[in-house]
Amino acid sequence: MTTRIALIHALTLSIAPSVEAFRTLWPEAECVNLLDDSLSIDRQRAGALTPAIAGRIASLASHARACGAQGILYTCSAFGAAIEAVACLSAIPVLKPNEAMFAEALSLGKRIGMLATFEPSVASMEAEFQAEAEGSGATITSFFVPDAMEALRRGDAAAHDALIAEAAQRPEAREFDALMLAQFSMARARDAVAAVAACPVLTSPHSAVLRIKARVAGAGSGAVPAGTHGR
Repeated sequence: MTTRIALIHALTLSIAPSVEAFRTLWPEAECVNLLDDSLSIDRQRAGALTPAIAGRIASLASHARACGAQGILYTCSAFGAAIEAVACLSAIPVLKPNEAMFAEALSLGKRIGMLATFEPSVASMEAEFQAEAEGSGATITSFFVPDAMEALRRGDAAAHDALIAEAAQRPEAREFDALMLAQFSMARARDAVAAVAACPVLTSPHSAVLRIKARVAGAGSGAVPAGTHGR
């Protein structure tokens, strides 16, 4: 039987890297893309995750379930608390964009760096990382890469990748045990960053696909993977 996974996007730029990660790591999954790119606009304008925006995040999950999805992967990192609320009430696995990448980074060491191209996501992602890392002694240092997302939006992928790779060459980045690329849309820059980075480079789509695959398999067998709380 085909496994249908709903990918919920707040940025058009997140669609291609998400689909490519599934094609590479879980080609048997049937991906359906639900896009509301006004969410990223409204989140940036509001400066916070408002109840109205959280309600829209929940509505998209309801639509995904109505479409017959057996798992839901959100791909925009600025809506963590709203996604958590959806996951707590969901009968099917729901995954935040970066939780799998955080776990992978923590397995590599305690000094973690993160590059981001969507500034409103940084504070919430840092809070999520600190919750995941509680008691481990791990720290996160984040850098916003201005202009990179705008370059990608106007079709200049080379400039996008070059700006991110340049940021990865900061002197302090030489001390990291792992370097994370925060946005799904940044996955295309992985090779450029890995060529200059002094540590492993992690991307959220690849980590997330492996995690949602395991959670859906666990849900189907009646077993819930450790630490998922039914999500």
